[in-house]
Amino acid sequence: MKHIPRKRFGQNFLTDQLVLSQIIRAINPRSGDTMVEIGPGLAAMTSLLLEGVPQMHVVELDRDLVTRLKKSFPADKLIIHEGDALKFDFNTIPVPEGKKLRVVGNLPYNISSPLLFHLAEIANQVEDQHFMLQKEVVERMVAPPGSKTYGRLSVMLQWRYEMDLLFVVPPESFDPPPKVDSAIVRMIPKKETLPCDQKSLEAVVTKAFSQRRKVVRNCVAGMFTEQQLIDAGVDPQARPETIPLEQYVNLARILHTTASLK
Repeated sequence: MKHIPRKRFGQNFLTDQLVLSQIIRAINPRSGDTMVEIGPGLAAMTSLLLEGVPQMHVVELDRDLVTRLKKSFPADKLIIHEGDALKFDFNTIPVPEGKKLRVVGNLPYNISSPLLFHLAEIANQVEDQHFMLQKEVVERMVAPPGSKTYGRLSVMLQWRYEMDLLFVVPPESFDPPPKVDSAIVRMIPKKETLPCDQKSLEAVVTKAFSQRRKVVRNCVAGMFTEQQLIDAGVDPQARPETIPLEQYVNLARILHTTASLK
């Protein structure tokens, strides 16, 4: 029975075999990997991944698709976690000692950013992530300072990950075709992040980019003095999208220290 894609789940199923092969080559599944796929859908990628790994985990919200998956794969080969990936505790997936999770998925456009932040919480337990996302989102993720797409998502994810846009996937590769281009991104957690308090960094970046057309001094007025900006290496007249990650980290440290003294 044909599954009708559901808009509320943001379902667009990848059907292009050439693109699927490209993705599998990029992921390069190995027999000892602990692989988890978010939103396996009709299992087009799942089936190919299982040619490289003896067993894998999937997280799927759609009950109809869960039923299909149970009928299509042996329970010891495909371990199905039924539920919302935004609420799923990835720590519950058993990983052999000395190994880390490998996470893959065609992420629904409507939850991509919150899901990326949810996964960032377990970055130290992840070897790598390969995701299909809206091309515009991936461009924001990997954007360098000074580009129009550089913003909160860029800073917060670049603090935790090395990221690369691998290739673009056109709408006709899907059923139904989305209205936008997609892209594959590779995310490798950094072994060492620039030390700072995450909540402080989040607060600084959110405040800075809340009025990105203004100079940073005006954006963060009330949070930092002009002298504190200068101490962090930030030009008070600079616009938020021109400030590199390192300087946002410096500001986060100042904010955290100031808050601790109060």
